[in-house]
Amino acid sequence: MKNQLLVVVTGILGAMLLAAADRPNEPPYFAIRNARLVTVSGPVIENGVIIVAKGLIAAVGTDVAIPPEAWVIEGRGLTVYPGLIDALTTLGLQDPASAGQGFGGGAELGPPRQPQPATPQQQQRQQTPQEIARGPEDRPSTTTWERAADRLVTSDRRLENWRKAGFTAAVTAPDRGIFSGQAALINLAGERPNEMVVKAAVGMRINLSSGGGFGSFPGALMGVLAYVQQVFLDTEHYGKAVALYEAQPAGQQRPAYDRALEPLRETITARRPVLIPASSAKDIRRLVEMSQQWGVQPLLYGAQQAYEATDALAPKKVPVLVSLKWPEKPRDADPELDESLRTLRLRDRAHSSPAALHKAGVPFAFYSDGMANPRDMLKNAKKAIDAGLPADRALRALTLSAAEIYGASDCLGSLQAGKIANLTVTDGDLFEEKTKIRMVFVDGRKFEIRDPGRPTATPTVRLTGKWTITANSPQGSQESTADLTMAEDGGLTGSISGSMGSASITSGWVSENKFSFTMIRSTGSRAMETTYTGTVEGDRMTGSVRLGTFSIEFSGTRSGGA
Repeated sequence: MKNQLLVVVTGILGAMLLAAADRPNEPPYFAIRNARLVTVSGPVIENGVIIVAKGLIAAVGTDVAIPPEAWVIEGRGLTVYPGLIDALTTLGLQDPASAGQGFGGGAELGPPRQPQPATPQQQQRQQTPQEIARGPEDRPSTTTWERAADRLVTSDRRLENWRKAGFTAAVTAPDRGIFSGQAALINLAGERPNEMVVKAAVGMRINLSSGGGFGSFPGALMGVLAYVQQVFLDTEHYGKAVALYEAQPAGQQRPAYDRALEPLRETITARRPVLIPASSAKDIRRLVEMSQQWGVQPLLYGAQQAYEATDALAPKKVPVLVSLKWPEKPRDADPELDESLRTLRLRDRAHSSPAALHKAGVPFAFYSDGMANPRDMLKNAKKAIDAGLPADRALRALTLSAAEIYGASDCLGSLQAGKIANLTVTDGDLFEEKTKIRMVFVDGRKFEIRDPGRPTATPTVRLTGKWTITANSPQGSQESTADLTMAEDGGLTGSISGSMGSASITSGWVSENKFSFTMIRSTGSRAMETTYTGTVEGDRMTGSVRLGTFSIEFSGTRSGGA
Protein backbone atom coordinates (compact mmCIF):
# COMPACT_ATOMS: atom_id res chain seq x y z
CA MET A 1 0.00 0.00 0.00
CA LYS A 2 2.83 2.38 0.89
CA ASN A 3 4.60 1.74 -2.42
CA GLN A 4 1.34 2.22 -4.34
CA LEU A 5 0.79 5.59 -2.63
CA LEU A 6 4.32 6.72 -3.51
CA VAL A 7 3.83 5.68 -7.14
CA VAL A 8 0.54 7.65 -7.36
CA VAL A 9 2.04 10.75 -5.70
CA THR A 10 5.16 10.56 -7.90
CA GLY A 11 2.97 10.32 -10.99
CA ILE A 12 0.91 13.38 -9.98
CA LEU A 13 4.05 15.36 -9.20
CA GLY A 14 5.71 14.36 -12.47
CA ALA A 15 2.74 15.54 -14.50
CA MET A 16 2.63 18.81 -12.57
CA LEU A 17 6.35 19.37 -13.07
CA LEU A 18 5.99 19.05 -16.83
CA ALA A 19 3.04 21.44 -16.78
CA ALA A 20 5.05 23.96 -14.73
CA ALA A 21 7.98 24.03 -17.16
CA ASP A 22 6.65 27.25 -18.69
CA ARG A 23 6.97 29.07 -15.34
CA PRO A 24 10.75 29.01 -14.75
CA ASN A 25 10.74 31.80 -12.16
CA GLU A 26 8.67 29.74 -9.73
CA PRO A 27 9.89 26.67 -7.87
CA PRO A 28 8.39 23.45 -9.30
CA TYR A 29 7.11 22.45 -5.85
CA PHE A 30 6.54 23.83 -2.40
CA ALA A 31 6.77 21.46 0.54
CA ILE A 32 5.81 22.37 4.11
CA ARG A 33 7.14 19.73 6.49
CA ASN A 34 6.81 19.02 10.22
CA ALA A 35 3.70 21.20 10.41
CA ARG A 36 0.35 20.66 12.05
CA LEU A 37 -2.14 20.09 9.22
CA VAL A 38 -5.80 20.83 9.96
CA THR A 39 -7.43 19.10 7.01
CA VAL A 40 -11.08 19.95 8.00
CA SER A 41 -12.35 17.01 5.91
CA GLY A 42 -10.47 14.51 8.09
CA PRO A 43 -8.35 14.21 11.22
CA VAL A 44 -5.66 16.69 12.18
CA ILE A 45 -2.20 15.49 11.10
CA GLU A 46 0.63 16.24 13.48
CA ASN A 47 4.14 16.64 12.02
CA GLY A 48 2.75 16.28 8.54
CA VAL A 49 3.91 17.18 5.05
CA ILE A 50 1.89 19.03 2.41
CA ILE A 51 3.19 19.44 -1.13
CA VAL A 52 2.02 22.10 -3.58
CA ALA A 53 2.67 21.93 -7.31
CA LYS A 54 1.23 23.83 -10.27
CA GLY A 55 -1.38 25.52 -8.11
CA LEU A 56 -2.72 22.25 -6.68
CA ILE A 57 -2.26 20.25 -3.51
CA ALA A 58 -0.23 17.26 -4.66
CA ALA A 59 0.03 15.29 -1.43
CA VAL A 60 -0.92 15.48 2.26
CA GLY A 61 0.24 13.12 5.00
CA THR A 62 3.09 11.97 7.22
CA ASP A 63 4.71 9.49 4.87
CA VAL A 64 5.12 11.65 1.79
CA ALA A 65 8.30 11.80 -0.27
CA ILE A 66 9.50 15.38 -0.82
CA PRO A 67 10.82 15.90 -4.36
CA PRO A 68 14.44 17.06 -4.44
CA GLU A 69 13.43 20.11 -6.51
CA ALA A 70 10.93 21.31 -3.89
CA TRP A 71 11.25 24.61 -2.07
CA VAL A 72 11.06 23.27 1.48
CA ILE A 73 9.44 25.34 4.22
CA GLU A 74 10.18 24.23 7.77
CA GLY A 75 6.86 23.98 9.51
CA ARG A 76 7.81 23.37 13.15
CA GLY A 77 5.51 25.51 15.26
CA LEU A 78 3.27 26.27 12.27
CA THR A 79 -0.30 25.18 11.56
CA VAL A 80 -1.63 24.81 8.01
CA TYR A 81 -5.33 25.35 7.38
CA PRO A 82 -7.35 25.37 4.17
CA GLY A 83 -7.54 28.95 2.93
CA LEU A 84 -10.43 30.85 4.51
CA ILE A 85 -13.49 31.73 2.42
CA ASP A 86 -15.67 34.83 2.83
CA ALA A 87 -19.06 33.45 1.80
CA LEU A 88 -20.60 36.73 0.54
CA THR A 89 -18.93 40.03 -0.24
CA THR A 90 -18.20 42.57 -2.98
CA LEU A 91 -14.43 41.97 -3.01
CA GLY A 92 -12.81 42.63 -6.36
CA LEU A 93 -15.80 44.34 -7.95
CA GLN A 94 -15.60 47.62 -9.77
CA ASP A 95 -18.44 50.10 -9.59
CA PRO A 96 -21.13 49.83 -12.27
CA ALA A 97 -20.45 52.03 -15.28
CA SER A 98 -23.85 53.67 -14.95
CA ALA A 99 -27.00 53.63 -12.90
CA GLY A 100 -28.43 51.27 -15.49
CA GLN A 101 -26.44 48.57 -13.73
CA GLY A 102 -27.74 49.53 -10.33
CA PHE A 103 -31.00 50.51 -8.67
CA GLY A 104 -32.55 52.06 -11.74
CA GLY A 105 -32.36 48.94 -13.84
CA GLY A 106 -31.67 51.04 -16.91
CA ALA A 107 -32.60 54.53 -15.73
CA GLU A 108 -30.01 57.29 -15.75
CA LEU A 109 -28.99 59.54 -12.89
CA GLY A 110 -28.98 63.30 -13.21
CA PRO A 111 -31.53 65.88 -14.34
CA PRO A 112 -34.39 64.64 -16.50
CA ARG A 113 -33.98 64.99 -20.21
CA GLN A 114 -36.17 67.43 -22.11
CA PRO A 115 -38.78 65.59 -24.14
CA GLN A 116 -37.94 65.37 -27.86
CA PRO A 117 -40.50 65.44 -30.68
CA ALA A 118 -41.51 61.97 -31.78
CA THR A 119 -40.06 60.72 -35.04
CA PRO A 120 -42.40 59.45 -37.77
CA GLN A 121 -41.41 55.88 -36.89
CA GLN A 122 -42.22 56.48 -33.21
CA GLN A 123 -45.55 58.04 -34.14
CA GLN A 124 -46.36 54.96 -36.21
CA ARG A 125 -45.49 52.65 -33.29
CA GLN A 126 -47.65 54.72 -30.94
CA GLN A 127 -50.64 54.08 -33.21
CA THR A 128 -50.18 50.31 -33.12
CA PRO A 129 -50.75 47.91 -30.20
CA GLN A 130 -47.85 47.90 -27.75
CA GLU A 131 -45.89 44.67 -27.42
CA ILE A 132 -45.06 43.43 -23.95
CA ALA A 133 -42.03 45.21 -22.54
CA ARG A 134 -39.21 42.88 -21.55
CA GLY A 135 -36.60 45.28 -20.29
CA PRO A 136 -35.79 47.48 -17.31
CA GLU A 137 -38.66 49.83 -18.06
CA ASP A 138 -41.11 47.36 -16.47
CA ARG A 139 -38.66 45.50 -14.24
CA PRO A 140 -37.04 48.22 -12.11
CA SER A 141 -34.10 47.38 -9.87
CA THR A 142 -33.50 44.16 -11.81
CA THR A 143 -30.11 43.40 -13.36
CA THR A 144 -30.02 39.62 -13.35
CA TRP A 145 -27.68 39.67 -16.32
CA GLU A 146 -24.92 41.35 -14.29
CA ARG A 147 -22.12 38.85 -13.59
CA ALA A 148 -19.57 39.49 -10.88
CA ALA A 149 -17.09 37.44 -12.92
CA ASP A 150 -17.26 40.07 -15.69
CA ARG A 151 -16.69 43.06 -13.40
CA LEU A 152 -13.60 41.96 -11.47
CA VAL A 153 -10.61 44.22 -11.03
CA THR A 154 -7.24 43.37 -9.49
CA SER A 155 -6.75 46.91 -8.15
CA ASP A 156 -9.19 46.54 -5.24
CA ARG A 157 -7.01 47.13 -2.15
CA ARG A 158 -9.32 44.92 -0.10
CA LEU A 159 -8.01 41.83 -1.89
CA GLU A 160 -4.60 42.25 -0.26
CA ASN A 161 -6.08 43.10 3.14
CA TRP A 162 -8.26 39.99 3.12
CA ARG A 163 -5.26 37.84 2.09
CA LYS A 164 -3.23 39.23 4.99
CA ALA A 165 -6.01 38.10 7.31
CA GLY A 166 -5.88 34.52 5.96
CA PHE A 167 -8.66 34.68 3.37
CA THR A 168 -7.82 33.14 0.02
CA ALA A 169 -11.24 32.95 -1.68
CA ALA A 170 -14.60 34.68 -1.57
CA VAL A 171 -18.02 34.65 -3.12
CA THR A 172 -18.49 38.11 -4.58
CA ALA A 173 -21.74 39.49 -5.95
CA PRO A 174 -23.28 42.74 -7.17
CA ASP A 175 -25.23 44.28 -4.31
CA ARG A 176 -27.46 46.95 -5.84
CA GLY A 177 -31.14 46.68 -6.66
CA ILE A 178 -33.61 43.90 -5.92
CA PHE A 179 -32.32 41.31 -8.38
CA SER A 180 -28.67 42.36 -8.12
CA GLY A 181 -26.99 39.80 -10.35
CA GLN A 182 -24.93 36.63 -10.41
CA ALA A 183 -22.36 35.79 -7.76
CA ALA A 184 -18.93 34.32 -8.59
CA LEU A 185 -16.51 32.28 -6.52
CA ILE A 186 -13.08 33.88 -6.84
CA ASN A 187 -9.56 33.46 -5.54
CA LEU A 188 -8.11 36.57 -3.95
CA ALA A 189 -5.04 36.83 -6.19
CA GLY A 190 -4.27 36.89 -9.88
CA GLU A 191 -2.36 38.93 -12.42
CA ARG A 192 -5.55 39.38 -14.46
CA PRO A 193 -9.22 39.30 -13.44
CA ASN A 194 -9.96 36.11 -15.36
CA GLU A 195 -7.25 34.30 -13.37
CA MET A 196 -9.20 34.98 -10.17
CA VAL A 197 -12.39 33.20 -11.24
CA VAL A 198 -12.90 29.72 -9.75
CA LYS A 199 -16.60 29.39 -10.69
CA ALA A 200 -18.20 32.12 -12.79
CA ALA A 201 -21.76 31.56 -11.55
CA VAL A 202 -22.60 30.14 -8.12
CA GLY A 203 -25.89 31.87 -7.31
CA MET A 204 -28.24 34.79 -7.88
CA ARG A 205 -28.35 37.52 -5.24
CA ILE A 206 -31.54 39.37 -4.44
CA ASN A 207 -32.28 42.11 -1.89
CA LEU A 208 -35.60 43.08 -0.39
CA SER A 209 -35.19 46.82 -0.69
CA SER A 210 -35.52 48.79 -3.89
CA GLY A 211 -33.97 51.93 -2.46
CA GLY A 212 -36.93 53.92 -3.75
CA GLY A 213 -39.04 54.17 -0.58
CA PHE A 214 -42.80 54.55 -0.50
CA GLY A 215 -42.83 57.09 -3.33
CA SER A 216 -41.96 54.57 -6.03
CA PHE A 217 -42.77 51.01 -7.01
CA PRO A 218 -41.80 48.68 -5.57
CA GLY A 219 -41.22 50.67 -2.39
CA ALA A 220 -42.48 49.07 0.82
CA LEU A 221 -41.46 45.53 1.78
CA MET A 222 -44.79 43.99 0.77
CA GLY A 223 -44.50 45.65 -2.64
CA VAL A 224 -40.98 44.27 -3.05
CA LEU A 225 -42.11 40.75 -2.09
CA ALA A 226 -45.01 40.96 -4.54
CA TYR A 227 -42.64 42.16 -7.24
CA VAL A 228 -40.16 39.32 -6.55
CA GLN A 229 -42.97 36.76 -6.65
CA GLN A 230 -44.22 38.13 -9.97
CA VAL A 231 -40.73 37.96 -11.49
CA PHE A 232 -40.44 34.30 -10.46
CA LEU A 233 -43.91 33.57 -11.90
CA ASP A 234 -42.79 35.23 -15.13
CA THR A 235 -39.64 33.10 -15.06
CA GLU A 236 -41.67 29.91 -14.62
CA HIS A 237 -43.89 30.78 -17.60
CA TYR A 238 -40.87 31.82 -19.68
CA GLY A 239 -39.03 28.61 -18.77
CA LYS A 240 -41.97 26.43 -19.84
CA ALA A 241 -42.22 28.26 -23.17
CA VAL A 242 -38.49 27.81 -23.80
CA ALA A 243 -38.61 24.12 -22.82
CA LEU A 244 -41.55 23.41 -25.16
CA TYR A 245 -39.84 25.14 -28.04
CA GLU A 246 -36.50 23.39 -27.45
CA ALA A 247 -38.24 20.00 -27.27
CA GLN A 248 -39.96 20.48 -30.66
CA PRO A 249 -39.06 23.73 -32.48
CA ALA A 250 -40.61 22.78 -35.83
CA GLY A 251 -43.96 24.42 -36.36
CA GLN A 252 -43.79 26.52 -33.18
CA GLN A 253 -43.31 30.23 -32.78
CA ARG A 254 -39.97 30.95 -31.14
CA PRO A 255 -40.35 32.57 -27.67
CA ALA A 256 -38.77 36.03 -27.48
CA TYR A 257 -35.49 36.14 -25.57
CA ASP A 258 -35.90 37.88 -22.21
CA ARG A 259 -32.66 39.39 -20.91
CA ALA A 260 -33.93 39.62 -17.33
CA LEU A 261 -35.56 36.19 -17.06
CA GLU A 262 -33.00 34.07 -18.91
CA PRO A 263 -30.37 34.24 -16.12
CA LEU A 264 -33.05 33.34 -13.56
CA ARG A 265 -34.19 30.41 -15.70
CA GLU A 266 -30.61 29.18 -15.94
CA THR A 267 -30.11 29.57 -12.17
CA ILE A 268 -33.22 27.54 -11.37
CA THR A 269 -32.51 24.89 -14.03
CA ALA A 270 -28.94 24.43 -12.77
CA ARG A 271 -30.25 24.32 -9.17
CA ARG A 272 -27.90 27.09 -8.15
CA PRO A 273 -28.89 28.91 -4.95
CA VAL A 274 -30.84 32.15 -4.87
CA LEU A 275 -29.43 34.34 -2.10
CA ILE A 276 -32.25 35.91 -0.08
CA PRO A 277 -31.78 38.26 2.91
CA ALA A 278 -33.44 37.15 6.14
CA SER A 279 -32.05 38.10 9.52
CA SER A 280 -34.99 38.12 11.95
CA ALA A 281 -36.79 34.93 12.94
CA LYS A 282 -39.99 36.25 11.34
CA ASP A 283 -38.26 36.92 8.02
CA ILE A 284 -36.51 33.54 8.10
CA ARG A 285 -39.81 31.70 8.55
CA ARG A 286 -41.60 33.79 5.92
CA LEU A 287 -38.89 33.48 3.28
CA VAL A 288 -38.39 29.75 3.77
CA GLU A 289 -42.06 29.32 2.86
CA MET A 290 -42.03 31.86 0.03
CA SER A 291 -38.92 30.40 -1.56
CA GLN A 292 -40.71 27.05 -1.79
CA GLN A 293 -43.54 28.79 -3.67
CA TRP A 294 -41.02 30.44 -5.97
CA GLY A 295 -39.50 27.07 -6.84
CA VAL A 296 -35.92 28.10 -6.09
CA GLN A 297 -33.04 26.71 -4.05
CA PRO A 298 -32.94 29.28 -1.21
CA LEU A 299 -29.76 30.41 0.51
CA LEU A 300 -30.69 32.82 3.30
CA TYR A 301 -28.14 35.41 4.34
CA GLY A 302 -28.08 37.47 7.53
CA ALA A 303 -29.59 34.87 9.89
CA GLN A 304 -28.54 36.56 13.12
CA GLN A 305 -31.79 35.61 14.83
CA ALA A 306 -31.63 32.03 13.59
CA TYR A 307 -31.50 30.87 17.21
CA GLU A 308 -35.31 31.27 17.18
CA ALA A 309 -35.97 29.80 13.73
CA THR A 310 -34.04 26.52 13.42
CA ASP A 311 -37.37 24.63 13.47
CA ALA A 312 -38.23 26.28 10.12
CA LEU A 313 -34.78 25.70 8.59
CA ALA A 314 -33.87 22.18 9.73
CA PRO A 315 -36.75 20.12 8.23
CA LYS A 316 -36.12 21.56 4.76
CA LYS A 317 -32.33 21.70 5.12
CA VAL A 318 -32.24 25.32 3.98
CA PRO A 319 -28.61 26.53 4.19
CA VAL A 320 -27.80 29.94 5.60
CA LEU A 321 -24.97 32.45 5.56
CA VAL A 322 -24.48 33.99 9.01
CA SER A 323 -23.33 37.59 9.10
CA LEU A 324 -20.35 38.00 11.42
CA LYS A 325 -21.09 41.70 11.72
CA TRP A 326 -22.74 41.21 15.10
CA PRO A 327 -25.22 43.89 16.22
CA GLU A 328 -23.55 46.44 18.49
CA LYS A 329 -24.58 49.64 20.15
CA PRO A 330 -23.34 52.59 18.06
CA ARG A 331 -20.23 54.14 19.55
CA ASP A 332 -21.73 57.63 19.39
CA ALA A 333 -25.19 56.62 20.65
CA ASP A 334 -26.97 58.78 23.18
CA PRO A 335 -26.25 57.16 26.59
CA GLU A 336 -29.74 58.21 27.76
CA LEU A 337 -31.47 56.52 24.81
CA ASP A 338 -33.92 53.78 25.81
CA GLU A 339 -33.51 50.69 23.63
CA SER A 340 -36.21 48.12 23.02
CA LEU A 341 -36.09 44.73 24.67
CA ARG A 342 -36.00 43.14 21.20
CA THR A 343 -32.84 45.10 20.30
CA LEU A 344 -31.13 44.20 23.56
CA ARG A 345 -32.06 40.53 23.25
CA LEU A 346 -30.76 40.31 19.68
CA ARG A 347 -27.50 41.99 20.65
CA ASP A 348 -27.09 39.53 23.50
CA ARG A 349 -28.08 36.33 21.69
CA ALA A 350 -27.02 36.80 18.05
CA HIS A 351 -23.65 35.10 18.76
CA SER A 352 -25.53 31.91 19.73
CA SER A 353 -27.16 31.47 16.31
CA PRO A 354 -24.26 29.45 14.81
CA ALA A 355 -24.34 27.03 17.76
CA ALA A 356 -28.12 26.64 17.38
CA LEU A 357 -27.76 25.98 13.64
CA HIS A 358 -25.05 23.41 14.29
CA LYS A 359 -27.13 21.62 16.89
CA ALA A 360 -30.13 21.52 14.52
CA GLY A 361 -28.03 20.19 11.63
CA VAL A 362 -28.57 23.25 9.41
CA PRO A 363 -25.72 23.88 6.91
CA PHE A 364 -24.18 27.32 7.40
CA ALA A 365 -21.17 29.43 6.52
CA PHE A 366 -19.87 32.83 7.62
CA TYR A 367 -19.63 36.08 5.65
CA SER A 368 -18.25 39.55 6.32
CA ASP A 369 -21.35 41.64 5.57
CA GLY A 370 -19.44 44.79 4.57
CA MET A 371 -16.86 44.75 7.35
CA ALA A 372 -13.91 47.03 6.63
CA ASN A 373 -11.44 44.98 8.70
CA PRO A 374 -11.22 41.27 7.83
CA ARG A 375 -9.50 40.49 11.14
CA ASP A 376 -12.79 41.27 12.83
CA MET A 377 -14.25 38.17 11.17
CA LEU A 378 -12.02 35.86 13.20
CA LYS A 379 -12.63 37.85 16.37
CA ASN A 380 -16.38 37.63 15.84
CA ALA A 381 -16.20 33.94 14.95
CA LYS A 382 -14.50 33.49 18.34
CA LYS A 383 -17.57 35.09 19.95
CA ALA A 384 -19.68 32.37 18.33
CA ILE A 385 -17.29 29.76 19.77
CA ASP A 386 -17.60 31.33 23.21
CA ALA A 387 -21.39 31.10 22.80
CA GLY A 388 -21.27 27.33 22.30
CA LEU A 389 -20.19 26.64 18.71
CA PRO A 390 -17.44 23.97 18.55
CA ALA A 391 -14.20 25.47 17.22
CA ASP A 392 -13.94 22.88 14.45
CA ARG A 393 -17.42 23.85 13.19
CA ALA A 394 -16.45 27.53 13.22
CA LEU A 395 -13.44 26.65 11.06
CA ARG A 396 -15.65 24.57 8.79
CA ALA A 397 -18.02 27.55 8.37
CA LEU A 398 -15.04 29.54 7.05
CA THR A 399 -13.80 26.78 4.74
CA LEU A 400 -15.45 23.53 3.65
CA SER A 401 -19.07 24.44 4.48
CA ALA A 402 -18.83 27.56 2.34
CA ALA A 403 -17.43 25.49 -0.52
CA GLU A 404 -20.17 22.86 -0.13
CA ILE A 405 -22.98 25.41 -0.11
CA TYR A 406 -21.76 26.84 -3.42
CA GLY A 407 -21.04 23.47 -5.04
CA ALA A 408 -17.26 23.89 -4.96
CA SER A 409 -16.20 21.32 -2.37
CA ASP A 410 -14.47 19.31 -5.10
CA CYS A 411 -11.86 22.05 -5.49
CA LEU A 412 -11.79 24.14 -2.29
CA GLY A 413 -12.35 24.02 1.46
CA SER A 414 -10.07 21.28 2.77
CA LEU A 415 -6.50 19.95 2.62
CA GLN A 416 -6.88 17.12 0.10
CA ALA A 417 -4.74 16.05 -2.85
CA GLY A 418 -6.06 17.40 -6.12
CA LYS A 419 -7.72 20.51 -4.69
CA ILE A 420 -6.64 24.06 -5.42
CA ALA A 421 -3.65 24.97 -3.25
CA ASN A 422 -5.29 27.66 -1.15
CA LEU A 423 -3.61 27.50 2.27
CA THR A 424 -3.46 29.64 5.40
CA VAL A 425 -0.37 29.15 7.57
CA THR A 426 -0.37 30.43 11.14
CA ASP A 427 1.90 30.28 14.19
CA GLY A 428 -0.89 29.00 16.44
CA ASP A 429 -4.60 28.35 16.78
CA LEU A 430 -6.52 30.39 14.20
CA PHE A 431 -9.00 31.79 16.72
CA GLU A 432 -6.52 32.84 19.38
CA GLU A 433 -6.03 36.59 19.54
CA LYS A 434 -2.21 36.46 19.57
CA THR A 435 -1.94 34.09 16.62
CA LYS A 436 -0.39 35.60 13.51
CA ILE A 437 -0.89 34.68 9.86
CA ARG A 438 2.59 33.85 8.58
CA MET A 439 1.83 33.13 4.94
CA VAL A 440 -0.95 32.22 2.57
CA PHE A 441 -1.00 30.32 -0.71
CA VAL A 442 -3.51 31.29 -3.39
CA ASP A 443 -3.63 29.03 -6.44
CA GLY A 444 -0.28 27.66 -5.23
CA ARG A 445 1.30 31.12 -5.21
CA LYS A 446 3.02 31.96 -1.92
CA PHE A 447 2.40 35.28 -0.14
CA GLU A 448 4.47 36.17 2.91
CA ILE A 449 2.68 38.20 5.58
CA ARG A 450 5.23 40.66 6.94
CA ASP A 451 5.01 43.51 9.42
CA PRO A 452 5.46 46.61 7.22
CA GLY A 453 8.56 48.13 8.79
CA ARG A 454 7.14 48.98 12.19
CA PRO A 455 9.65 50.89 14.38
CA THR A 456 10.70 49.07 17.54
CA ALA A 457 11.76 51.93 19.82
CA THR A 458 10.09 51.95 23.25
CA PRO A 459 7.03 54.25 23.38
CA THR A 460 7.47 57.37 25.53
CA VAL A 461 3.80 58.43 25.30
CA ARG A 462 0.41 56.82 25.85
CA LEU A 463 -2.31 57.09 23.21
CA THR A 464 -5.09 55.17 24.96
CA GLY A 465 -8.25 57.27 25.19
CA LYS A 466 -10.81 59.14 23.13
CA TRP A 467 -9.47 61.81 20.80
CA THR A 468 -11.25 64.52 18.85
CA ILE A 469 -9.45 64.83 15.52
CA THR A 470 -9.83 67.82 13.20
CA ALA A 471 -8.59 67.51 9.62
CA ASN A 472 -8.16 70.68 7.58
CA SER A 473 -9.23 69.85 4.04
CA PRO A 474 -9.75 72.30 1.13
CA GLN A 475 -13.49 71.86 1.68
CA GLY A 476 -13.19 72.97 5.32
CA SER A 477 -12.60 71.33 8.68
CA GLN A 478 -13.71 67.72 9.15
CA GLU A 479 -14.13 66.42 12.70
CA SER A 480 -14.04 62.78 13.81
CA THR A 481 -13.63 60.80 17.02
CA ALA A 482 -10.86 58.25 17.55
CA ASP A 483 -11.14 55.62 20.28
CA LEU A 484 -7.57 54.30 20.66
CA THR A 485 -6.05 51.53 22.76
CA MET A 486 -2.28 51.15 23.03
CA ALA A 487 -0.63 47.91 24.14
CA GLU A 488 2.53 47.78 26.24
CA ASP A 489 4.63 46.93 23.18
CA GLY A 490 3.29 49.94 21.26
CA GLY A 491 0.67 48.11 19.23
CA LEU A 492 -2.28 50.37 18.46
CA THR A 493 -5.90 49.30 17.95
CA GLY A 494 -9.26 51.04 17.95
CA SER A 495 -11.62 52.83 15.59
CA ILE A 496 -12.52 56.21 14.13
CA SER A 497 -16.04 57.46 13.54
CA GLY A 498 -17.23 60.57 11.77
CA SER A 499 -19.23 61.82 8.81
CA MET A 500 -17.90 58.94 6.65
CA GLY A 501 -19.04 56.33 9.17
CA SER A 502 -16.95 54.15 11.45
CA ALA A 503 -13.85 52.11 10.58
CA SER A 504 -11.57 49.88 12.63
CA ILE A 505 -7.81 50.20 12.66
CA THR A 506 -6.19 47.40 10.64
CA SER A 507 -2.62 48.11 11.80
CA GLY A 508 -0.98 50.66 14.08
CA TRP A 509 2.08 51.35 16.21
CA VAL A 510 3.62 53.82 18.66
CA SER A 511 7.40 54.37 18.76
CA GLU A 512 8.90 56.97 21.14
CA ASN A 513 6.46 59.89 20.65
CA LYS A 514 5.56 58.97 17.06
CA PHE A 515 2.56 56.96 15.89
CA SER A 516 0.87 55.63 12.79
CA PHE A 517 -2.36 53.74 12.20
CA THR A 518 -4.19 52.59 9.09
CA MET A 519 -7.78 51.68 8.32
CA ILE A 520 -9.80 50.70 5.28
CA ARG A 521 -12.98 52.63 4.61
CA SER A 522 -15.47 50.76 2.41
CA THR A 523 -18.56 52.07 0.65
CA GLY A 524 -20.22 49.40 -1.45
CA SER A 525 -17.49 48.08 -3.73
CA ARG A 526 -15.21 51.07 -3.14
CA ALA A 527 -12.38 50.84 -0.60
CA MET A 528 -9.88 53.50 0.40
CA GLU A 529 -6.87 53.05 2.66
CA THR A 530 -6.48 55.88 5.18
CA THR A 531 -3.29 56.33 7.22
CA TYR A 532 -2.78 58.75 10.11
CA THR A 533 0.85 59.55 11.01
CA GLY A 534 2.07 62.05 13.57
CA THR A 535 3.54 62.87 16.99
CA VAL A 536 2.08 63.24 20.47
CA GLU A 537 2.79 65.70 23.27
CA GLY A 538 0.67 65.11 26.36
CA ASP A 539 -2.98 65.28 25.32
CA ARG A 540 -2.34 66.78 21.89
CA MET A 541 -1.39 65.17 18.60
CA THR A 542 -0.50 66.62 15.21
CA GLY A 543 0.32 65.04 11.89
CA SER A 544 -1.01 64.23 8.44
CA VAL A 545 -3.64 61.85 7.13
CA ARG A 546 -3.17 60.20 3.74
CA LEU A 547 -6.14 59.07 1.65
CA GLY A 548 -4.74 57.27 -1.37
CA THR A 549 -2.38 59.82 -2.95
CA PHE A 550 -4.00 62.80 -1.22
CA SER A 551 -2.63 64.11 2.11
CA ILE A 552 -3.94 66.77 4.56
CA GLU A 553 -2.90 68.01 8.00
CA PHE A 554 -4.76 67.18 11.20
CA SER A 555 -4.65 67.91 14.92
CA GLY A 556 -6.23 66.17 17.87
CA THR A 557 -6.97 66.52 21.58
CA ARG A 558 -7.70 63.83 24.14
CA SER A 559 -10.75 64.19 26.33
CA GLY A 560 -10.24 63.56 30.03
CA GLY A 561 -6.44 63.35 29.86
CA ALA A 562 -4.21 60.29 29.64
